[in-house]
Amino acid sequence: MKTLTEEKGKQKSRLNTNSKIIKTIVAAIQEKKGEEVISLNLKKIPEAVADFFIICEANNPNLVKAIADNVEKRVKEECGERPYRFEGKQGEKWILIDYVDVVVHCMMSDMRGFYNLEELWQDAERKEHIETPVKK
Repeated sequence: MKTLTEEKGKQKSRLNTNSKIIKTIVAAIQEKKGEEVISLNLKKIPEAVADFFIICEANNPNLVKAIADNVEKRVKEECGERPYRFEGKQGEKWILIDYVDVVVHCMMSDMRGFYNLEELWQDAERKEHIETPVKK
């Protein structure tokens, strides 16, 4: 029988910057032309509400919604995960998709600049996700 510490260690190790859910989320964002995609690794910050934030922006509300919908669809299909919570679908200026350990923020550019989550969580390890062009 495994101890609680062993179980927690196993849970912690399953989620890292190379995990399938993070890769799927980033790919889904890039597929719908989300811009300035970054991930913040919050694991070492005790007061953080999740292990990772993935943040992206778009220049119109329809695109913000399309990105969020694509993330939800692809994560469900490829990872078998449904969001614990989905916030902001009506306003479409900032949509939050909460997968408990990973929280996705799809934002209008002006909202992202105003709230500046990257600065708020500046102690987090930051990774930029630059889309590589597909060779034809």
